[in-house]
Amino acid sequence: MPTCSVRPWRRKTRRGQVARTNHRALSELARDHGDRGPWYRLHLDAPLLLALLLLCAFGLVVLYGASDQDLATVERQLIRLGIASLFMIALAQVPPARLRVWSPVLYGVGVLMLIAVLLVGDVGKGAQRWLDLRVIRFQPSELLKLAVPMMLAWMLSARRLPPTLPWVVLATVLTLIPVILIAKQPDLGTSILVASAGVMVLFVAGLSWWMILALAVAALAVAPLVWFGLHDYQRDRVLTFLNPEMDPLGAGYHIIQSKIAIGSGGIDGKGWLNGTQSHLEFLPERSTDFIFAVIGEEFGFTGILVLLAIYLFIILRGLLIAARAEDRFGRLLAGSLTLVFFVYVFVNTGMVTGLLPVVGVPLPLISYGGTSMVTLMAGFGIIMAVQTHRIRPL
Repeated sequence: MPTCSVRPWRRKTRRGQVARTNHRALSELARDHGDRGPWYRLHLDAPLLLALLLLCAFGLVVLYGASDQDLATVERQLIRLGIASLFMIALAQVPPARLRVWSPVLYGVGVLMLIAVLLVGDVGKGAQRWLDLRVIRFQPSELLKLAVPMMLAWMLSARRLPPTLPWVVLATVLTLIPVILIAKQPDLGTSILVASAGVMVLFVAGLSWWMILALAVAALAVAPLVWFGLHDYQRDRVLTFLNPEMDPLGAGYHIIQSKIAIGSGGIDGKGWLNGTQSHLEFLPERSTDFIFAVIGEEFGFTGILVLLAIYLFIILRGLLIAARAEDRFGRLLAGSLTLVFFVYVFVNTGMVTGLLPVVGVPLPLISYGGTSMVTLMAGFGIIMAVQTHRIRPL
C-alpha cells in the first residue's frame, strides 16, 4: 500500500521537474532573444555593424578632403554605401544552410560569366573586365570573391578535416580556374584576392603545415612562369617596387609621393583638409588606391593607429563569429571571408607604404568606388548570417 502511494507522487514530481526545466529553458531563450533587441529581428550583429558604420563614416570624411571638398563625390559614395548596405542586410537574412545549397550554382555561374567577359566583355582602360547585360553593367570577377570561398566551404564542410591531399588538390584547381580567367582580363589585384580567398578556406580548415610548405614551394617553382606571363606594365610595377628611384617621374612616382605624404604627416598630421601632397595634386589616385597616404598626411600616425584599430576590431569580431559557428560550413565561410578582408587591408597598406608592389587593391570601405564596397558588405552580411542565425547569442 505505501508503495502504491509513493509511485504516483514520484511520477508527479518528475513531471513537475520536467515542466519547470522546460519553462526555465524557454524563459532563458526568450530573454536571450529580448537582449538582442531590434538587431536580432534584422539578423544584424550590433558590434560588427557599429564598427562598419564607424569605418564608413571615417571614410566619407577622408574622401571629402581627398576629392578637394567635392560634395558630389561624397554623395555618390554615400549612395553606393546605401546600396552595399542593402546587399548586406539582404544576405544577413539568408540562413547559412540555404547559402550552402546555392554555393555550387553561384560558383558555376560566376565562372561562366568570366568566360563570357573574355569573349564579349566591354573593354575599358586597356582591360576587358566588364559584362554589359543591357540592364546592368558589372564586373563578374567581384562575384568570385564570394563564390570561391562559398564553393570550397561547401565542398570541405562535408569532409573530414583537416582536408587530405586529394581534396587540397581539388580545392586548388577550383581556385585556379577563376584566378587564371581573371588574370587574363588582366586584373592582377582581383586575381590575388580571389586566390587568397581559396587559400584562406584551406587555412581555416586546418591545413597541415607540411601541405602549406608544399604549396609555398610549388608557388615559388611556378614564379618564373608567372613572371613571363605578366604584362609589361605589371613587370614594371614589380621592378619599381624593388627600386622606386630608378624611375622617379614614371613608374616610381606613385610610391615616392605616397611615402612623402605619409612621412610628412608626423605624429598628429597636418590637419583635416590641410594636406599638401594631396591638395596640390602631387599624389595620384588619392581618392582611390592611395587614400591611405591622405590619411597619413592629414591625420598622422595617430589617425593611422585609429584606422588600424577599427580594422583590427572588425577582423577579431569576424574570427570570433567563425570560431563560435554552429557548423563547419559557417565556420569555414565566415573565417575565410574575414581573412580576405584582412588581405585587403594588408595589401593596400603594404603597397601604399612601398612594402608591396602596386596591384590596384582599394583600401576596404574607405577608397572611392562601389564595386568592391558591395562585395565587402555582402561578405559581412554572410558573416552576420552565420552569427545571427545561431540558437544562442555570442
